[in-house]
Amino acid sequence: MTKVFIINGGQKFGHSGGKFNETIAAASKNFFSDLEGFEVKTTNINDHYDPTVEVEKYVWADVIIYHTPIWWFQLPHGLKKYIDVVFTAGHNKGIYTSDGRKADNPKRNYGTGGMLQGKKYLVTTSWNAPKEAFTLPNEFFMQTSVDDGPLFGFHRMNAFTGMEKMESIHFHDVEKNADINNDLKRYTDHLILNFNNKIHEHLLNSSN
Repeated sequence: MTKVFIINGGQKFGHSGGKFNETIAAASKNFFSDLEGFEVKTTNINDHYDPTVEVEKYVWADVIIYHTPIWWFQLPHGLKKYIDVVFTAGHNKGIYTSDGRKADNPKRNYGTGGMLQGKKYLVTTSWNAPKEAFTLPNEFFMQTSVDDGPLFGFHRMNAFTGMEKMESIHFHDVEKNADINNDLKRYTDHLILNFNNKIHEHLLNSSN
């Protein structure tokens, strides 16, 4: 049984109703719930949550899937608060023990104190910015990818806990030129590609 924890970080704030990420998060839940061999838990950061229970979900899961918009080139404050609160609650309780350094050599091994080794995470992001803002010369992001630019700190944060990164997927121009049907197809294809081995493994086991 592969355990999947889905986090909807699509915050309701200002002019954003969080609908896009709500839709993508629902697609994640439906995808895995419809397959044998997968168990799903979810969190919506707009709802009340108990940090202790959220820590338990991270410890329980084999794969964590984050769904988040990007606001002002960073995670929205609701998701950032969720991570700050939950990861702090997870100190010595399954998420991390320390920053990994030892007193006899304090300049080495920073970031090696995570407790989530063996787990993987996948992130989706949604943007007002078009894809070309990241890829074309002289455009705003100077040909720096989402993962190497705005999400660099997010990826190192998850690495700090010991988790391994899966390939991200990013949805662009969702405010002015949204194509939700195409985005959902792209996302489903992305899940099939990334979980193909797990799907085949469960199919083989169920046929034996």
